[in-house]
Amino acid sequence: MAQNSKSDDELGVQTLSRPKSSLRPPRMYKVILHNDDYTTRDFVVDILCHVFGHAETVAIQIMLQVHTSGSGVAGIYTHEIAETKIHTVDTLAKENEFPLKLSLEPEGT
Repeated sequence: MAQNSKSDDELGVQTLSRPKSSLRPPRMYKVILHNDDYTTRDFVVDILCHVFGHAETVAIQIMLQVHTSGSGVAGIYTHEIAETKIHTVDTLAKENEFPLKLSLEPEGT
């Protein structure tokens, strides 16, 4: 086999470079708990501990904020994780016959 002594440039080969792209962190969303007259405080504390991963003392503080001011932030997550947590809580609330409502709000609003 004969060796080719021609350079890439002589063979018409070009090396293309990709423009550098900067990755931005994903947008974060607040999961908001809304107060109602039927969902028990114990149930709210339980979901704050087991679904949102809060310590019991923090969960109680959030529950009291929801109770006194009408709403409170359960956690801040990427959109997909926030939607999954809302779905999990909705399912648990329905299984326990509670009308607990949650909403999603972009962080910073």
